[in-house]
Amino acid sequence: MHKYFFYLLTLIVSMNSFTDFDMLSSEDVLSTPLPLPYDEKIIDSSELDKFINQSINNDKQPVVIFGGNWCPDCRILAGTLAMPTIKKFLQQYYRIIHIDIGRYDRNMELMNHLNIEPKKGVPRVVILDFKKNIVNSSTSSEWTTARDRKEQEIYDYFQKFVSDN
Repeated sequence: MHKYFFYLLTLIVSMNSFTDFDMLSSEDVLSTPLPLPYDEKIIDSSELDKFINQSINNDKQPVVIFGGNWCPDCRILAGTLAMPTIKKFLQQYYRIIHIDIGRYDRNMELMNHLNIEPKKGVPRVVILDFKKNIVNSSTSSEWTTARDRKEQEIYDYFQKFVSDN
């Protein structure tokens, strides 16, 4: 009997934790053509540090997304982040920079600068808290399959990492 009670309690708690996330509306549709968020610009570590510091000074968590316009998953992720509900949420809590990695021959040293392994596979999403700690280090490379993800799943991911100031 106790075993079933524990199972039911676990199920209820897990359902409640899921409902903590905002849901997308019927107006949130992935639009085409998909955006081209990467500009081939070389960024040095001081520019990245400036972005991080300015984000935090403006009470926004910095988000660094490594990728390239040649990558369909990068473009799908960018398009999903541009959906109205997600975009509004991101503007409230985050500040995002897209860093072009070329064909793994541009800006790769910035991954080292952030203390993440510079391996292939993009997009790489790095979310920092207000103390400049990476809060998603174990999942930063999971978006290499963004095309297989539902928009709500992507939205939930970003909602999960909002930090208190």
